[in-house]
Amino acid sequence: MSDLKKIPSFKNADEEADFWATHDSAEYIDWAKADKVVFPNLKSSTESISLRLPSSLLARIKELANEKDVPYQSLMKVYLSDQVKRELKVAHK
Repeated sequence: MSDLKKIPSFKNADEEADFWATHDSAEYIDWAKADKVVFPNLKSSTESISLRLPSSLLARIKELANEKDVPYQSLMKVYLSDQVKRELKVAHK
């Protein structure tokens, strides 16, 4: 892409964040020429929560996790993530 826009100068990180939240970076950067970068020590940010579930539901989740040979909490995260994606897809139609 040869018609790239010039990235403006920003006064601070907040101003830059506001800019990128409302602009498509592909208009400013040729991502085809970008180098792939790996951050091996980067840990995803997680937050611990307390969640009360009916005992019978938790037992069924643990049973499914056991059948799939995965930790039940990992299975719950996958299920939650999948459902949130579906809900957001429907909400944004």
